[in-house]
Amino acid sequence: MYPFRGIFEHSLDAKHRLTVPAKYRAALAGRLVLAFSPETRAGTARSIAIWPIEAFDRYTEAVLTNRDPINADARELQRILFNNSIEAELDSANRVMIPPAMLRYAGLDKEVVVAGSQEFLEVWDRDTHAAYNEDVLSRFTEIAANVGNTG
Repeated sequence: MYPFRGIFEHSLDAKHRLTVPAKYRAALAGRLVLAFSPETRAGTARSIAIWPIEAFDRYTEAVLTNRDPINADARELQRILFNNSIEAELDSANRVMIPPAMLRYAGLDKEVVVAGSQEFLEVWDRDTHAAYNEDVLSRFTEIAANVGNTG
């Protein structure tokens, strides 16, 4: 599968359905996962992630591998990942409905941005994404230095 990339402006319809960008429909055909996008920095804006089911399964396996299954934090992490995700399918018009709890979590209304994030898509409130993206772009050099070279 190729990486998801790019930023696309969309609108949710009255039933809170998102039309998936045409170039990503094949990758999301069949089952997909909608999930809260867990943020690792307090105060970071929230989004909803749309994953091909196989990619979500690889991600959760990588996150949870070698964790003590009875460790309290490991159990909470598992709950965060699985309690806040659902399986879904694209309908015949290539739309996916975003449930009310996810709309509230990410502060989504009508105007949204669909942003590629390598293995998944993120659905953001349009204004929230614009502010977030402007902020991270202004800190690009700092962020890149903090990540470091893992090779």
